[in-house]
Amino acid sequence: MSESDPHHLHQPSVPNARDAVRALRPSQIREVANAGFGVDDVLPFWFGESDRVTPAFIRDAASAALAGGATFYTHNLGIAPLRAALADYVGELHGATSSDHIAVTSAGVNALMLAAQLVVGAGDRVVAVTPLWPNLVEIPKILGAHVETVALDYGERGWQLDIERLLAALTPGTRMLLVNSPNNPTGWVMRRDEQRAVLAHCRRHGIWIVADEVYERLYYADAAPAANGVAARTAPSFLDLASRDERVICVNSFSKAWLMTGWRLGWIVAPSVLMDDLGKLIEYNTSCAPAFVQQAGIAAVQQGEPFTRELVHDLKASRDHLVHALSTVPGVDVKAPPGAMYLFFSMPGATRSLELCKAMVREVGLGVAPGSAFGPQGEGFVRWCYACDTARLDAGVERLKQFLAHAGAAR
Repeated sequence: MSESDPHHLHQPSVPNARDAVRALRPSQIREVANAGFGVDDVLPFWFGESDRVTPAFIRDAASAALAGGATFYTHNLGIAPLRAALADYVGELHGATSSDHIAVTSAGVNALMLAAQLVVGAGDRVVAVTPLWPNLVEIPKILGAHVETVALDYGERGWQLDIERLLAALTPGTRMLLVNSPNNPTGWVMRRDEQRAVLAHCRRHGIWIVADEVYERLYYADAAPAANGVAARTAPSFLDLASRDERVICVNSFSKAWLMTGWRLGWIVAPSVLMDDLGKLIEYNTSCAPAFVQQAGIAAVQQGEPFTRELVHDLKASRDHLVHALSTVPGVDVKAPPGAMYLFFSMPGATRSLELCKAMVREVGLGVAPGSAFGPQGEGFVRWCYACDTARLDAGVERLKQFLAHAGAAR
C-alpha cells in the first residue's frame, strides 16, 4: 500500500504510553536479578530487605484482625488508632505531632508518589541529592517535572555533601527538594547543621522539602551519640527542626524498622492543610491501606521498640563485619556508613557496574546491585545489602574473591 493510498491515512498508530512514562529508566537491579534466573545457588544481596521474616507479634496482630473481619474499606487517611499511634511515635522521636498531620499510605513508595502529586506538576523544577534509589528521581518525571541532581562526593571520610553546591542549586523558582537520609544506596546521613542550612534556604525561597526518612531508625550510635551520652534512636530529621505546618513533607515506611517489606504500609507527616487534598489523592490511587495490615502497623509501632533496637544492633554488627571482610579484598575501597543497610563501594570493573554485576551472578552466583542503577553518579560502585547473618556475608565475600581471581587470571 503506497502512502498516497487513501486507506493509509486511516491506519491506527502504534499504541504507546505517554512519552514521559516511556522515558523512565527501568530498574537495573531487577535486570541483574533476572540474570540470576536459572543460576543455581545464587547469594542475593541486591534488594533492600532483611533475610528475616516479620516478627511474630506483628504477624499475629494481622492474623487476629483478619479473623475478626477487618477486610473492609477504611478512611482514606488511615484508621484513627493507627494515625494516633503514629502521632505518638513521631512525637516521641521528633517532638509534638498531631494525628491531623499523619496520613497512612499503601507503602513508602506510594507515599513518595503521593507527596510528589501534592506539590509537583508539569514543567516544575525538582532538585534531588544523589546517588539515589531510582524511584525518587523518576517519580517527578512521571508528572512532567524536570529533575536536576546534586551529587554527594566520595573520599577518605566516605560519602559527604557539598552543602554550598546544594544551596546554589536551590534557586528561586525551584518547586521541590528531594532528600533521602539515611541514604539508599550510600548510607550517607545528612548532618543537623546541613539540615538547618537547607531548611532556612528553602523557607526563604518557598521550596518544598520532601524528606524520605524510611531508614531513620537504621542509624548507628557510633556516628553521632546524643549529647547526653545516650545512643541516638534515630538519624537527624527535618521533623526535629521544622514546624508541622510548613513546606516539609516527611515520608516513612514500616518496611525497614520492623521488617515489613511485603506488607506495603507507610505514612506521611505533612501540614494539616494538605490532608483533605491528600485524602483525595489516596482515594484516586489506592482508596486506603488494607484494614488488617493497618492493625499490624499498630502492633509494630506500640510493641516494636525492643525489636527495632535489637535489629539496629545486629545490623551494625553485620555492617562492621562486612566492612572488615571487604577491606581484605585487593582493589576494594569501602567505608563504614553511618546509616541504612548497605555498603556502596568501588571495586575492579565497577566503571561498567551493570555488566560487572551480571557477570558476577552468572559466574559465581553473587548478586549485588550495580551503582549505575542509582544514577550516573553511582557508576564506579556497587551496592551490597548486609541485612543478613555474618556467615552468609562471608560466603558472599569468598565468591567475590573467586570472581576477582578468575578475572585477574583472564587478564
